[in-house]
Amino acid sequence: MSNRPSEHSRVLGDFTTTARAVPLSVAAIGIGILSTFVAWALLRLIAFFTNVFYYGRASTVFVSPAANHLGWFAVLIPVAGGLVIGFMARYGSERIRGHGIPEALESILINGSKVPPRLAVLKPISAAISIGSGGPFGAEGPIIMTGGAMGSVIAQLFRLTAAERKTLLVAGAAAGMSATFATPIAAALLAVELLLFEWKPRSAIPVALASATAGAARRYILGLGPLFPVPHHAIFIGPLGLLGCVLAGLLAGGLSALLTIGVYAAEDAFLKLPIHWMWWPAIGGLAVGLGGMVFPQALGVGYDTIQVLLQGDVPRAVIAGVLLVKSAIWVISLGSGTSGGVLAPLLMMGAALGGVEAIFLPNEGAGFWPLVSMGAILGGTMRAPFTAILFAFELTYDVNVLLPLLVAAMLAHGTTVLLLKRSILTEKVARRGFHLTREYATDPLEVLFVREAMRTKLVALPAEATIDDLRHVLIRAPAQRGQHLYPVVDREKRVKGVVTRKQLRKLTEWPAAEASLADVLREPVVAYPDEPLRAAVMRMAETGLTRFPVVDRDNRQLSGMISLDDLLLARVRNLHEERQRERVLRLRLPFGGRARATRD
Repeated sequence: MSNRPSEHSRVLGDFTTTARAVPLSVAAIGIGILSTFVAWALLRLIAFFTNVFYYGRASTVFVSPAANHLGWFAVLIPVAGGLVIGFMARYGSERIRGHGIPEALESILINGSKVPPRLAVLKPISAAISIGSGGPFGAEGPIIMTGGAMGSVIAQLFRLTAAERKTLLVAGAAAGMSATFATPIAAALLAVELLLFEWKPRSAIPVALASATAGAARRYILGLGPLFPVPHHAIFIGPLGLLGCVLAGLLAGGLSALLTIGVYAAEDAFLKLPIHWMWWPAIGGLAVGLGGMVFPQALGVGYDTIQVLLQGDVPRAVIAGVLLVKSAIWVISLGSGTSGGVLAPLLMMGAALGGVEAIFLPNEGAGFWPLVSMGAILGGTMRAPFTAILFAFELTYDVNVLLPLLVAAMLAHGTTVLLLKRSILTEKVARRGFHLTREYATDPLEVLFVREAMRTKLVALPAEATIDDLRHVLIRAPAQRGQHLYPVVDREKRVKGVVTRKQLRKLTEWPAAEASLADVLREPVVAYPDEPLRAAVMRMAETGLTRFPVVDRDNRQLSGMISLDDLLLARVRNLHEERQRERVLRLRLPFGGRARATRD
């Protein structure tokens, strides 16, 4: 067999990306710069509303709501914020409700990546009011949605496909996250693991460039990273330390599952209330206000509390407050449908869990277990473990924890995958009647070629066939044999056309003098032996036909026939590889001899 490549194999490549990726990349860079300013504006807006609500002053200086002196009056602040969010959602856009990422998923899956322009304005304002009035959320979810909305609006101004609009929407979302946290690599990975639903250069390159641009622009607008600097830990932690990472991953997975269940249990509880959903955020705000009276650090974004937890040696009252109060008010308020992000609260709760683990796990340095558990709970709750690992690294610049993070985040991810069918992000999409698959694999139709699935035993009709010949074909080749399309070939076996069995039967019923094979012959749509099965599938989808003659690319000689049934057999082969268990090697110990490996 010759090793020379066929003409078509020279066309086939590892990727299908075209030059369209170049203008998309240029547009993504511009979106990256714009999203950085959007992130800056939203963070300033949050600071402004925090100052207005809790300190009665007009200022954009970052302050924590925990230091207010309002006393019991502070309970009413989150309630007021919830009332405003409810009115904005009902009379502005219902899509401002939620934490941003599910809404971005919905735009991609359902709406062709088309986001209404008003959402780009209402989402950041509603999030700023929610967080500024004490909501226990982060700014990243709203920024991801707002950046995505900006990317989508820009894309809608041009003549683009839905796939290209999706790329620019996700580019804006990744840029927003990159600008907020100074985590450009993690933001690009988040886009791949959560938003793109593909791993292709056509989308990954523009998104990565947008994220990198936002990461670079952030240095001039918001400052340098890391957001939570920590002292570097030991590069080697030993077997006991790794066993501790295993336990930390399992505990983080369990807590992730509890938080996910809690959020949607709270949402179900609100659904049972006999009042309009517009009032739910105010009820959630009441829970936030009461929780803030018990543990003031639970209010707002809480970056300062995260930093304290990562430094280690935190009072146990703070750890308990985060795990009990922060998690409770976060679950209730998020279930009420208010506006706010999930990343910062998860970081805080993961770090608090690590503070508990530091009491009984080996001492690997101050803040080691809070950092490991912070990454693990992100990997478990969001089910994006690689994003969680790099996110924790870019937030702290502690490269020595990559191995512990890999162990803990992957085990947390595995725990929640086994315990829950969907994540905190995809459950909301599922509740709206849609299914989202989060697994990526090579399509077997891309790997197998037409020549491997085509049928070579078939009936072909000569172009000069008489009516009697055709009647003879119908008698000898009954329909049970499964051939419903007949290629018509010349003396050199070149395909001249095709005719269906139904057309052939009608033709044989005509008077012989009036009938001719040319009367029903039509131009064939063909497949080639050296093209992937996916190309044949796409051609079937475009033409509506389910059977093609397979012809040689050079001389159009008939090689076989490919049908939809043959493509399903290729899928069956893939299922066999997935499900069929077999022992390939068997160890046998002959008397007095050494073990040999033999095949069954």
